[in-house]
Amino acid sequence: MSSATAARSWWAVSRTRSRLTAVAASVLVLALAAVSVVVWTSPEISPVQQTIRAAEEVQRVTAEAHEREQLLARIDALEAQLGSLAEGKADAERALAENDGALQAALKELALVKNAPSNRHGVPVKTVPPPAGSAAPQPTAVTAPPKSELVAPSAAYYGMYTEQAPHNWATLDATSAKVGALPSMVGYFGGWDEEFRSDAVTRAWARGMLPLLTWESRPIAAQNDVVNEPDYSLPRIIGGAFDEYLHRYAQQVVATGLPLAIRLDHEMNGVWYPWSETDGSGASINGNSPGDFVKMWQHVHDIFQEEGANELVIWVWAPNRVDNLPKANRGSEFLERLYPGDDYVDWIGMSGYLRPPYADGSSYTYDATFGATLTQLRGVADKPIVLAEVGASETEGHKPEWVASFFQALTRPENDDIVGFAWFSLAVTTYVQGERATNDWRIDSRADSLAAFRDGLAALGDGVRTQPIG
Repeated sequence: MSSATAARSWWAVSRTRSRLTAVAASVLVLALAAVSVVVWTSPEISPVQQTIRAAEEVQRVTAEAHEREQLLARIDALEAQLGSLAEGKADAERALAENDGALQAALKELALVKNAPSNRHGVPVKTVPPPAGSAAPQPTAVTAPPKSELVAPSAAYYGMYTEQAPHNWATLDATSAKVGALPSMVGYFGGWDEEFRSDAVTRAWARGMLPLLTWESRPIAAQNDVVNEPDYSLPRIIGGAFDEYLHRYAQQVVATGLPLAIRLDHEMNGVWYPWSETDGSGASINGNSPGDFVKMWQHVHDIFQEEGANELVIWVWAPNRVDNLPKANRGSEFLERLYPGDDYVDWIGMSGYLRPPYADGSSYTYDATFGATLTQLRGVADKPIVLAEVGASETEGHKPEWVASFFQALTRPENDDIVGFAWFSLAVTTYVQGERATNDWRIDSRADSLAAFRDGLAALGDGVRTQPIG
């Protein structure tokens, strides 16, 4: 807008006010003339006083005229706003009417889905086709392969954790678009103050992804590194304090009828969760004792067995990387003592990160991160292995090198027992050695890190199970 146009806009805000503006100008001129006559014809007022009073009167009349114009402009603006609101109201009413129709259609479709027959494994059941000429739409039932196929896949799973998936796909989809492929597994977390989220499992399988639930025996909002959760101690769980909850949870798994992987109380060999047994110096964590973890795991598994839920659950036992633990927790005997037994576990796994601070002479490779732990895991059990939580920090710039090493290692024959990995694609702020630090584990944290991931995943070819975008 030019300065001339702006000036005209100030003086005459709209055409509807232009006539009033002209009248106001005329009034101002007449007022000035009247003041002049009065002042100059009054013999009792000195010329100086006459001049001052005339100036004051002119100033007052000018101010009133200006105030009037401002009020008129304000009225114009309010009228314009009212007009916009009226138009917005009409648009909203039309949209509401349209949404109401869509809602009614969705409710009808939901009713059809609920009534669609299926067995407890999600395998579709043959139904009688509708009569010829029927145009009624048939909803697609959410299905999944049986557990036996999922435990021993023909290609490794590619999994991803984001802030909200599988409840919201925005971040996962945006990252996948950059990678060029969708995952075949989606990770998420749940606490023992939550009921079973059947919607998470259904939403995951609706997009062809195996749900990987990290199920923590503590409240979902609990903070990491808080180990004192006496209400959730292992002895209380073993003693039956949560049996009603566990039975109900298992029943809900069966009612959903779709398989999932459950990583129960992960990283149990560490010292930062309330389900760990000791702190590395022999002191109890959260009232727990050696042997309690195995008893707890078996107790939960037995309840699921009673309810028939184990036919749908892939149980994942996944400790932490061993070489970053207190010395007392690093040995193979310590890890073996935490293993519940082959009858209670389907997959073994681990968490492994390129995580600062780095020791002098550190090697930024797959072997440096995973090697020692995988050796111990393979000694504990002959089970399929899932790298259940994986990530790399951008700190010091080693991430692209590490990512390339990670994918190259997955092609080696000695790693054929690895049936999948799940990347922790989040940025997290924590305290490391008393200092606040943010680690960006995201796949797309930087362009070179994203390129290394994209190229590495593509190089796996048929060895990894991905899904096309769109």
